[in-house]
Amino acid sequence: MKKYLNLFDFTQKVNYQTEVLSGLTVALALVPEAVAFALIAGLSPLTGLYSAFVMGIVAAVFGGRPGMISGATGAVAVVIVSLAISHGKEYVFAAVILAGIIQALAGFFKLGKLMRLVPHPVIFGFDICSDH
Repeated sequence: MKKYLNLFDFTQKVNYQTEVLSGLTVALALVPEAVAFALIAGLSPLTGLYSAFVMGIVAAVFGGRPGMISGATGAVAVVIVSLAISHGKEYVFAAVILAGIIQALAGFFKLGKLMRLVPHPVIFGFDICSDH
């Protein structure tokens, strides 16, 4: 029997009260983070808020796993600031869209299993190695 790709799996039971409450909690925590990362990258705070909103909508539509939070990281802000300085702010949008396409393709081709090749200290942020 063949397995078919099912992009929208509606068989999962959803507790809407919990989902809305957790979504609001993450959204409130994401506002100062989005503004701070935009300022670090040398962009306007409004750009950070717009990008956080769009990312939240995309994460909600395409789903994820229970307990997964989608948000920006400080490492991305550092890369974006070097991109904005070297090529200009207009290239930031194209770079973010390209990164999203690459992530979507990695998900479509089920490349998540390649994470087994990444060492555990890298995954956990080198917390294991910091005791030495």
